Amino acid sequence: MAVFTAALGSLQFGYSLGVINAPQTVIEKHYARSLGAGQHPSVVIYWSLSVAIFSIGGMLSSFLVGVKGMLMINVLSVAAGLMMGLCNMWKPHIMVIAGRALMGFYCGLTSGLVPMYIGEIAPKAYRGALGALHQLAIVVGILLSQVVGLDFVLGNENMWPLLLGLSGAPAVLQTFLLPLCPESPRYLYILLGKEQEARRSLLRLKGAYDPTPDLEEMKREKDEADKEPRISILSLICSSVYRQQLFVALMMHLSQQFSGINAIFYYSTAIFGRAGVSQPVYATIGVGVINTVFTLVSVALVDKTGRRTLTLVGLAGMCCCAIAMTVGLKFLNDYSWMSYVSMAAIFLFVSFFEIGPGPIPWFIVAELFSQGPRPAAIALAGCCNWTSNFIIGMTFPYIQAWLDCYVFILFAGLLLVFTVFIYFRVPETKGKSFEEIAAVFQKGRKVPKDNTELQQLKSSSEA
Repeated sequence: MAVFTAALGSLQFGYSLGVINAPQTVIEKHYARSLGAGQHPSVVIYWSLSVAIFSIGGMLSSFLVGVKGMLMINVLSVAAGLMMGLCNMWKPHIMVIAGRALMGFYCGLTSGLVPMYIGEIAPKAYRGALGALHQLAIVVGILLSQVVGLDFVLGNENMWPLLLGLSGAPAVLQTFLLPLCPESPRYLYILLGKEQEARRSLLRLKGAYDPTPDLEEMKREKDEADKEPRISILSLICSSVYRQQLFVALMMHLSQQFSGINAIFYYSTAIFGRAGVSQPVYATIGVGVINTVFTLVSVALVDKTGRRTLTLVGLAGMCCCAIAMTVGLKFLNDYSWMSYVSMAAIFLFVSFFEIGPGPIPWFIVAELFSQGPRPAAIALAGCCNWTSNFIIGMTFPYIQAWLDCYVFILFAGLLLVFTVFIYFRVPETKGKSFEEIAAVFQKGRKVPKDNTELQQLKSSSEA
């Protein structure tokens, strides 16, 4: 129940990602009517901003992870939903952009808080599978937004404000459920030093069992945390102690966003239309179904196959699919059957993404860092993710106009680089404790015996 309740925030994240896709034409007409601009370029600018402003909000709030709890921030989601749902009461383009920015701010917080909470309450054996549920909730939210965004449901002239306004609905349910969920035992024990409360939290999470082994593991981590205090974002950036972990974490998130997946999520309806699909919105829903199915596959495999293996398979497969997409779009006018090649490539592209590059970056950051630097690392990784998301959302229509059918060759090149990097630099974290993972990065690195830098970090954190 705790994981389900936390993942409701991820569901809103996914819904907000996908909801803007299907009703694009309808919303652009309303913008044009409000602006009196017809097909003026300002309509395109406002539309692109409506898509991308979501990421700016997430980018800003990602630095606040660990400052606000999930319950406190639900007011942001409800307020954003009301702004978008009531957008026809004033200027729709202003209300939608403001609502999307506020919803992005909320989702930036949940994209860090949800994986961190789930990672801290999950048993070691199921940490990968439960961590992947964050991504599963996102793709379910995307699929839900695509279905209710159909023209005969809510994606029409009259109902589209309600379609956008429903983004805040899961926050209401989460508000009622969160008080029933236990606090993270690791947070209670390691950061607050409340052993008895941590024990009670473990018993609530796992039922009648002996919590002593878990508490002993937390004690060891707390002892390490005392030597390695809670670290600020600036200290983490400047520290050489955690540089390798941070570089890996940021590259994992860059690989997720610059793979080109959000170009598919945001603009798939237009891409399918170009590929010759007569009803592109239904093909987009097909992408959502594939998305969900293969995220379930990842949930089943991640604790058996491993994080590194699934990420490598996913990125390499996406690279091949991006090349196939390019070939299909290039020869579409010469051979009608190339439309099927393009569609198959898109479906496989999404499948490979959800096997590894989609879910794994969100929870692997919590595995790469111990308790002290973890909140700062998650905040930095989240900011990196949202910044990349914004860049793709804002620039893809222009890159597509510039490169035309060759647009996915750019992503294929990036995917190849990320595949090579992960092959050589990312260790396997499956089944390892946080201390064992940290030891992998410290191996071969010269650490001064007096731990001078750690002492400086401790002094700066205390200051």
